[in-house]
Amino acid sequence: MTTSELTRRTAEDMLGGEPDNATLRRFLHGLPGVDAVGLEQRSAALGTRSIKTTSKAWALDTIVRLIDLTTLEGADTPGKVRSLVAKAMNPDAADPTTPLVAAVCVYGDMVPYAVEALGARHGDPDHGGVSVAAVATAFPSGRSSMAIKLADTREAVAAGADEIDMVIDRGAFLSGNYALVFEQIVRVKEACRREDGSYASLKVILETGELNTYDNIKRASWLAILAGGDFIKTSTGKVAPAATLPVTLLMLEVVRDWYRLTGEKIGVKPAGGIRTSKDAIKYLVLVAETVGEDWLQPHLFRFGASSLLNDVLLQRQKLRTGHYSGPDYVTID
Repeated sequence: MTTSELTRRTAEDMLGGEPDNATLRRFLHGLPGVDAVGLEQRSAALGTRSIKTTSKAWALDTIVRLIDLTTLEGADTPGKVRSLVAKAMNPDAADPTTPLVAAVCVYGDMVPYAVEALGARHGDPDHGGVSVAAVATAFPSGRSSMAIKLADTREAVAAGADEIDMVIDRGAFLSGNYALVFEQIVRVKEACRREDGSYASLKVILETGELNTYDNIKRASWLAILAGGDFIKTSTGKVAPAATLPVTLLMLEVVRDWYRLTGEKIGVKPAGGIRTSKDAIKYLVLVAETVGEDWLQPHLFRFGASSLLNDVLLQRQKLRTGHYSGPDYVTID
């Protein structure tokens, strides 16, 4: 049985029928509505805790290990990607104890340069390597034909991408064409198949800033998981608002509920706008309090960021040298 066949069977069991528009609408619109006030109050409360001195070093190192170091600009060059990879492999030249980041995230045509630059370091971030993630499916708009989206994905995987960050068709979702979005995710996941039969990990970008309501974000999260996404990701980083604490908390709650139903662990990736250690640690708290600290590892949680690493390294240096005067942090008990 192929991955897509297994996904469809799992979805049919969950939905009680074929994943067509009528069945998906009945399921997604039958989900409990989101208590927006409660969600925002809980995320705000989790972001106001203080942190023990003994926990600061652990928290900072954990953030580094969970970063997808990203460059997604039209002016990206092979040289810029090589510089990004050099930073990923040696985040702090003054401190060899600094962990490696989880991955470098680039456009598909930059994948070969990232793979080449990583060399022997290219590998599973849960075991000391650095992955290559590629955005695909006409990122960031998603406005192209299915054939182009699939070719985009296959090319990146063939070039050595370990992870594919796809964007959903927000127009189709917002118009209620859930079956089309489901089918596209299933087919992109199948396009992640390598020659040896293994699959690149698939992160499904919801672009939550364009989904308008918490209820839509909840439905899109469930839809992405039903269709076989390995991760659900907030944003491309090209649309405001990008990642926020309430939205990430909501997505973590969906992941928690899916795990309770099926025993399967799905990853979450907030991306865009997370620039400081103080902010990043708030996200660690959301994870620990919602799905548990087991999720604080690269195959289950990531930060999509381009500048966050610099601030984390600064805070690590201050802590190491005894001249720490950073902001109050939040606790992870």
